[in-house]
Amino acid sequence: MEARVMTGRSVEEAIELALKELDVDRDEAEVEVLSRGKSGFLGIGAELARVRVTKIPQGGSAAAMATEAVGRILEAAGVNVSRTLRSANDPEVGGPIIDLSGEDSGLLIGRRGQTLQSLQFLVNLIVRKKFGDEVRVALDVEHYRERRESSLRDMASKVAARVAQSSRSVTLEPMSPADRRIVHTALTDFPGVQTESSGVGDNRKVTILPKSGD
Repeated sequence: MEARVMTGRSVEEAIELALKELDVDRDEAEVEVLSRGKSGFLGIGAELARVRVTKIPQGGSAAAMATEAVGRILEAAGVNVSRTLRSANDPEVGGPIIDLSGEDSGLLIGRRGQTLQSLQFLVNLIVRKKFGDEVRVALDVEHYRERRESSLRDMASKVAARVAQSSRSVTLEPMSPADRRIVHTALTDFPGVQTESSGVGDNRKVTILPKSGD
């Protein structure tokens, strides 16, 4: 695939320069930030931002369909955000990752990320009709998912330590399937505790309890 590595005074400037070189719109390319650059002190030690922008095949790829679907939904909702394809096919996700940012980006997160989850669900429905269930699209808003995952892992570790010390189980508040998965994974190898899910639908919760036999 055709690609350009470009530098600029900011990440946004470098991306725009690369897009012009490739003659594509933002939702027609995958963007990898190689360096965010440094402002330096009084200009001393400053470094330019550096990005790699890759043109993605149009019309037949899951990434192209996903970015187009996101654009249609957001336009219909009247939400002012920009889309950036972080990865056309992330191996961990199993499909494209699309970053959303802009003045209305906070509206897309919702309480505990529920609005973002709903938008992601709709986009996956559209994409999977053509590409099947093996393709998964991930959406992120201003790196919310990274912050949320870090927060959940930290919380889970603190609660697990308390459970291991007191030998008393703790049931967490209801969580989405994605959040429950993060907690289960974070505590897989945590000494002295185990986890289990209980409840139905939106009320499913994770319980952290002393490991049997310990």
